[in-house]
Amino acid sequence: MGNVELQFCPSTLAEGHTTYSPVAVRRLFAGTRVSHILPFAPSASSEETAAAFIDNRKRLSVSGVQEKLSMVLDGKTLRLTTEGEQGQYILKPIPRDLMRVDQAPMNEHLTMQIAEQVYGIQTAANGLIFFSDGTPAYLTRRFDLAANGRKWGSEDFASLAGKTSENAGPNFKYNFSYEELGKVLQQFLPAWRVEIEKLFQLVVFNYLFSNGDAHLKNFSVLESPQGDYFLSPAYDLLNTRLHVDDSDFALSKGLFVDDYQSAEAEKQNHPAYADFVELARRWEMRPKRVTKLLRTFLDKGAEVEVLVKHSFLAPAVQRGYLQQFRTRRNYLKKGSPQD
Repeated sequence: MGNVELQFCPSTLAEGHTTYSPVAVRRLFAGTRVSHILPFAPSASSEETAAAFIDNRKRLSVSGVQEKLSMVLDGKTLRLTTEGEQGQYILKPIPRDLMRVDQAPMNEHLTMQIAEQVYGIQTAANGLIFFSDGTPAYLTRRFDLAANGRKWGSEDFASLAGKTSENAGPNFKYNFSYEELGKVLQQFLPAWRVEIEKLFQLVVFNYLFSNGDAHLKNFSVLESPQGDYFLSPAYDLLNTRLHVDDSDFALSKGLFVDDYQSAEAEKQNHPAYADFVELARRWEMRPKRVTKLLRTFLDKGAEVEVLVKHSFLAPAVQRGYLQQFRTRRNYLKKGSPQD
């Protein structure tokens, strides 16, 4: 099954490409033409491959429970890193113990592409890639490496907020509110007025696309070449409701430190337009900018539908993905100028 035939770019989802498009080659592989098929099979294919995967995972310093593998581009070929070698890419094979588990790589890839292409949210460069037997995996390029291999400084928001399993229990990355998340950003980033808009976009996006795993470790700040810090490109964006029956928000307190809820939210039992306006007010964002950002999320439906239809999700899952998006957009629209 190694001969995976494509009609859409497995990174940008642009039509008419049988492998990575020129845009994808530039963004994901810095101009090197790389095959969309890996030269090895998944870990279950043999004991030797499984052992290589297990050994590789010991060297990856990226948090999270899903299996992740560290990769390097060697000439035109992606391979697993060896001991002492700095990985340039993270490969996420199909995980375990989820509903529709085989759709997870395509879900994350699609959601990341929608964030960047439709809403202008900067994301980690990403794409789908296929094992030699045709099984898909999600591939993302590390954004914490300079061209010369130097690692930029980075901190996730659990670290910035001083939350650890020792001082805040096993659910430390969830016991927080998005209001507090914004306050942490304001505390640590001098250019917070610019960065808070990016955070706002991400919070609205995660709600709109049913990402119930946007916890403290899935937001980070990154060092710039000038030595200051900014909100890192977005990562780990996916529609979790395709796989688990979770709540609107990953953070246990939801949007607010207190129990604020708009009248519309009380009626529909889900946050509405006024709730996000209130969050922006508490973050001291400019009202005109908030109106503009929210209008973008309410207006851009057709662009989302095109990317979903170009995606590698199974047709039935595409329909479910779109239905969830339309439902959330209707919730967000309640009480808005477009309502």
